[in-house]
Amino acid sequence: METHDRPAENNTILVADDEQSILRTLNRNLTRRGYNVIMAADGQEALERAEENLPDLVILDLMMPKIDGLEVCRRIREWSQVPIIILSAVGEERQKVEALDLGADDYLTKPFGMDELLARIRVALRRSAKLKENSRKEDLLGFNDEDLQIDFARRLVTFQGQEVKLTPKQYDLLRYLAQNAGRVITHRAALVNVWGPEYGQESQYLHVFIGQLRQKIEVDPAHPRHIITEPGVGYRFKEAARP
Repeated sequence: METHDRPAENNTILVADDEQSILRTLNRNLTRRGYNVIMAADGQEALERAEENLPDLVILDLMMPKIDGLEVCRRIREWSQVPIIILSAVGEERQKVEALDLGADDYLTKPFGMDELLARIRVALRRSAKLKENSRKEDLLGFNDEDLQIDFARRLVTFQGQEVKLTPKQYDLLRYLAQNAGRVITHRAALVNVWGPEYGQESQYLHVFIGQLRQKIEVDPAHPRHIITEPGVGYRFKEAARP
């Protein structure tokens, strides 16, 4: 029989900390409870591991060499909503608040108890699973604007009453933008989420596909109404008009 702190699924956790003793302790305790553990000893390695492995949760120390935890948190949030738990030392209150503002989900102050960390992990994973379930339910509703409809369940797009023929990747990009309507989506976020981490720097690739979509779902592609350019940052898909 499983203990209450054993994960229902074999979740993967990325632990990023420059203190080897903390890495060893967390690796041992998390592995014992059934989690897959990936370790990183600096910020650069943490970003690389996050993109390569797409973990279910990240435990992130604020003060790390090469790239600090704040910047790691900011960059991960450009393309992922993975739960992030911050580890901070006493006296790092300002950085801790900034990390939460950047999108971190929770924090613990060193030294911390293992039972408390495990409890925070369970809460974060449950919250993440619930958000994913709600997202799946929203998928059934699709996107419905005045002249553009997207049926996520049937992968069907209609514009001004006519079915729009899209390639699989064009549809995946349109769906990702529509599911995040109203939010600014960075170039990197779109590339990583639609094509994969290895395409994170291929901005020109994205521009071509955006141009193709505009030709198919905009009345005037030169003055788009649905896919709005955010100069130097990315794109924003216009929210559907409320009935």
